[in-house]
Amino acid sequence: MWDFSTDPAYEAKLEWAREFMEREVYPLEVLEGIDEAAFARVLAPLREQVKEQGLWAAHLPPELGGQGFGALKLGLLNEVIGRSAFGPTVFGSQAPDAGNAELIAAVGTPEQRERFLDPLLAGDLRSAFSMTEPETAGSDPTLLQTRAVPDGDGWVLDGRKWFTSNGSVADFLVVMAVTDPDAEPHRRASMFLVPTDLPGVEIVRDVPTMEDPSGRQGRFRAGGYGHAEIVYRGVRLGPEHLLGTAGEGFKLAQMRLGPGRIQHCMRWLGQSQRAFDMLCERAVSRYADGSLLSEKGVIQGWVADSAAQLLAARLMTLYTAWRIDKEGARAARLEISLIKFFGAEVLYDVIDRAIQVHGGLGFSSDMPLESMYRNARAARIYDGADEVHRQAAGRRILSGYTPVAVPTEHVPTRAQAARERFGDLLADASANL
Repeated sequence: MWDFSTDPAYEAKLEWAREFMEREVYPLEVLEGIDEAAFARVLAPLREQVKEQGLWAAHLPPELGGQGFGALKLGLLNEVIGRSAFGPTVFGSQAPDAGNAELIAAVGTPEQRERFLDPLLAGDLRSAFSMTEPETAGSDPTLLQTRAVPDGDGWVLDGRKWFTSNGSVADFLVVMAVTDPDAEPHRRASMFLVPTDLPGVEIVRDVPTMEDPSGRQGRFRAGGYGHAEIVYRGVRLGPEHLLGTAGEGFKLAQMRLGPGRIQHCMRWLGQSQRAFDMLCERAVSRYADGSLLSEKGVIQGWVADSAAQLLAARLMTLYTAWRIDKEGARAARLEISLIKFFGAEVLYDVIDRAIQVHGGLGFSSDMPLESMYRNARAARIYDGADEVHRQAAGRRILSGYTPVAVPTEHVPTRAQAARERFGDLLADASANL
């Protein structure tokens, strides 16, 4: 039996978070453009309120200052804080630091935790995840070209990465590189903790994107910084830089990205619900061609379609979270793929309809929709392109079926089998006529 309910005490925390987001976090969105130091002064007291409520860094275990929530509770919280791009930052679960912290906490040595994790959680260091490369498909880590060549008891790192989010301001990078090119594909790569001040680490630029066309390196904005292009030239790494064991890079990447997609999808739902509210408010407020927009059939259809998509995505994601809590992330691999591409499409569709119902106002930056729309487009690419997740889901589903010479539901074959099964009874019935 599926059960998505939570205890009354946690529901009270969620209600507090909803009110807190509207009262304290939404206003941060219109302060964008202030410098980072000023933002930090505004941020500090808000984070203290979150900590007092026991909602700080909820993805981490209690021994690391988090709350140790399961996937379902985390999902419900991220639905609330995801309504604003600033929410994760205020609640201590912003990417990429959150995923990197989870990874180091899971497989890091005591020395690595002391050097990298503790100051990261304290806000004294910033991190980035450096896997995607410009010359290989980002959705297939088995194609990576960046090499870490064994040298004595360490390695020498060479290669080029891009879309390393926050990389231009990071103090250290979690880098995935090939250490054994002759191994089977999923055992070729390893992960390393690479301080950005090591000789040979060059931050080339922040890549201009739809999200931030300026590409100004190190520019602070909603949700963090830009996506860096980085070159590694002869970077010498010691054994203390290896995260986990050699050859575990792909496994660690899956460990980092899989369950985290629950949080992504629930944040997308929060964004979608906010866009849906804007759509409905505009529909009941705007008058055109003899009636309110809300009285026109096409708008009513958009509202109904959006509500159906939102409900479906929410139930799918909560079910996936529930299954992760009950059976583990590995058992929910199919559902994780399904919610990733479905949730991203719902986000895109609902925001698109909200823009359309606002007309020119929706296209302008006088509403947050245009920024939400640009960010939503990226959701269909990062953490694995939608097409890759569709393919993986389809392949996993089809693996449960067996090829047959004659379709199982073939009516003539079934009719013959039925006659053979019930032949005696049918014969007796005919004799009694």
